[in-house]
Amino acid sequence: MPAEFQKMGISFLYPDNWTLDEDDALAGRKSVTVYSPGGAFWSVSLHPTSTDPTQLAQAAVEVMRGEYPAMEADEARESMVGHELVGYDLGFYCLDMTNTAAIRCLRGVRTTLTIFYQAEDREFSRIEQVFRAMTTSLLNGIDL
Repeated sequence: MPAEFQKMGISFLYPDNWTLDEDDALAGRKSVTVYSPGGAFWSVSLHPTSTDPTQLAQAAVEVMRGEYPAMEADEARESMVGHELVGYDLGFYCLDMTNTAAIRCLRGVRTTLTIFYQAEDREFSRIEQVFRAMTTSLLNGIDL
């Protein structure tokens, strides 16, 4: 049975063997992250509606590029459950391992969301569908 997060005006399902970290939300920042047993993570952050999703995604890429200068970033657009998401697919090396990450942003009537997920490549290939299911549950469970 999946676990469910329901706070900050959002809800999403996540695997019950993943660890929820809501320290940011408890500190007043509108962000929550869940971690897989293998170290992968999926995170969602809420921003004011006036925040441009494209600029938000670009800013996230620049922050990542500051950490990983040789990172590859490919622009991405996709539609999920009737919502248009913009963002980037990222590839980079960390601790001699290749990693894949995705940044997806969208603007709704009440909030702009950033969804970020990342894993070492071998784990990413195994759990990419879990990341997508979590994102789908979030988009189904929010009144954007």
